[in-house]
Amino acid sequence: MTAADLDRTAGRALRWLAAHRDAFRLPPDATTDADRDLTWKPLGELAQLTRRIATGHPRADLRAEAAGLFAFTWAETHEGALFAELVHREPHAIYPVEIYGVFAQAGLRHPVTDELIAATTRLRARRIARDTPTRTLGLLIAERRTGVTPHTDPAAELARTWLGERPEPWALDRRTAYGLTHDVFHVTDWGADPTGLDREAADYLRLWLPAWLDGWLAEGEWDLVAELLAVGACLPGADPYDAAWARLAGAQSADGAVPEHENFPRDSFRACYHATLATAFAATLARTALEARDTPDVLSGRNPAR
Repeated sequence: MTAADLDRTAGRALRWLAAHRDAFRLPPDATTDADRDLTWKPLGELAQLTRRIATGHPRADLRAEAAGLFAFTWAETHEGALFAELVHREPHAIYPVEIYGVFAQAGLRHPVTDELIAATTRLRARRIARDTPTRTLGLLIAERRTGVTPHTDPAAELARTWLGERPEPWALDRRTAYGLTHDVFHVTDWGADPTGLDREAADYLRLWLPAWLDGWLAEGEWDLVAELLAVGACLPGADPYDAAWARLAGAQSADGAVPEHENFPRDSFRACYHATLATAFAATLARTALEARDTPDVLSGRNPAR
């Protein structure tokens, strides 16, 4: 995949997301009775990944498009006020802190929300809410983003994950694969700091990622393929995975939509929003990695990634 190919893939995806922006809007009961998986989860994912694209894509026009979507997500939260309501109603919940942390990292704060998060991080009930090491890693990055001292060591939590244990690669199932991708995103700050991955973990991923991609490509799992390609872009010196990228780009509709699975309807927002967003994110990381590989070392005249 060339830079132009990756830019075209990301651009189409961002335009689809912009065209379907209203589907991300929060309902009036967003802080009371709404299903958070159908309301806060999509909005939080849009915020996280468009923020990363807006700060990391080499092209200014795509950064601007992503920044517009990110600004929309902040406005939907009433500039942070809704997080105060969420934390007040669910002081033990992790998801409000994770989503608010995205905005806090961007310098967007709400004083009451800040006060409530600082107070509730000390609750014992918060510890019960962390059901997996992956969720704990997500909370740790949110704590850092909001200025709260992380409650435990990220390296110790990572050691308890699949990536930390590095089991037999053939045992990776779909659910665990999603956990693995998010472990990588959490420790690398969503690809902004690839040095967050230790050498052993990076070597393990570099060795087995091609086989995992082949398997999920054969299944038509476009959403998981996009996340794995994003992981690949976080690995220094990794293969550019051109064949997998060609397959994913081929799965994208002319309007930019990418269905989560090849059998899912392309005219359904729910069936397409996450895979489309993940594709834009992965293409951004891949584009950045490609640019790094093609940028020569000024002092030595060599490309350090080769």
